[in-house]
Amino acid sequence: MVSYTVQPGMFIERVLSIEIVRVTERAAVSAARLRGRGDEKAADQAAVDAMRRELNNLPIDGTVVIGEGERDEAPMLFIGENVGNKKGPKVDIAVDPLEGTTLCAKNMEGSIAVMAMAEGGTLLNAPDVYMEKIAVGPGYPKNVVDLDAPVEENMRTLAKAKGVKPEELTALILDRPRHAEIIAAVRKLGAAVRLITDGDVAGVIHTADPANTGVDIYMGIGGAPEGVLAAAALRCIGGQMQGRLILDTDEKRTRAAKMGVSDPKKKYDMKDMVRGDCLVAATGVTTGSFLRGVRFEKDRILTHTVVMRSVTGTVRWIDAEHRQFEKFHLD
Repeated sequence: MVSYTVQPGMFIERVLSIEIVRVTERAAVSAARLRGRGDEKAADQAAVDAMRRELNNLPIDGTVVIGEGERDEAPMLFIGENVGNKKGPKVDIAVDPLEGTTLCAKNMEGSIAVMAMAEGGTLLNAPDVYMEKIAVGPGYPKNVVDLDAPVEENMRTLAKAKGVKPEELTALILDRPRHAEIIAAVRKLGAAVRLITDGDVAGVIHTADPANTGVDIYMGIGGAPEGVLAAAALRCIGGQMQGRLILDTDEKRTRAAKMGVSDPKKKYDMKDMVRGDCLVAATGVTTGSFLRGVRFEKDRILTHTVVMRSVTGTVRWIDAEHRQFEKFHLD
């Protein structure tokens, strides 16, 4: 094992910015072997197992604060699980080993393996519940959109800030019955709606590059774990995001309170969800507009990954060739 001597604040950048790429690469490759097989659980479990093994090789003392569920519901990478070899700094870990399980199972576009790592105690320790979300990319005035404002107001304010008419905007929204009113409100303005069936981490990230993705704003309700991961990504690449946990039962409020959520109605901004320096890595499982999927060739495996850091705003795109083919099979 290689030992590293760096200042605590430098550790994440100098050592782990590349190390975490191996984590998402391995999870993506394991899930990609099951693309199009129609078995969501098997693909997700393959990604979870691979990600956990690789996380435990890292020189960190990590705690999973966003995971595959809570202790009684997830056999691995549950919220509160300790990972790493304990020979490094204390860090918070947020993971979605296979975002877009349905997309992978049906071999549709846009499934990814994604994780975030931050200084210990700086990621929102969110329970596995739903979250209201709104997000836009960089370059706009602070609070250009607001979670509590009507859809029409947010769209008009964003259009004004962008210097376009509302009908020139595109909103990305999960295709769910609960979003019928949001979709109708956007279309009433003459703006476009792009519906996605899954994958709202990548969906939020799309808002950071509207020139290439065609997405100006993300709105709607999705998973709280995905919300924290998306906020971590926007902290790195720029943008604004707000979220509110949906704690609509006593059981959910009790679970949240045990995780330190004192105000069940709190509106979180991006910096509330990710308070310190963080790294985010994502590797494509199936090809989408964000990342290319894993490619299997006779003597190599090709992966496409993005890794980002919040403090420096650095974004690295990594095309990797893995020639230890048998090792990937054995794992």
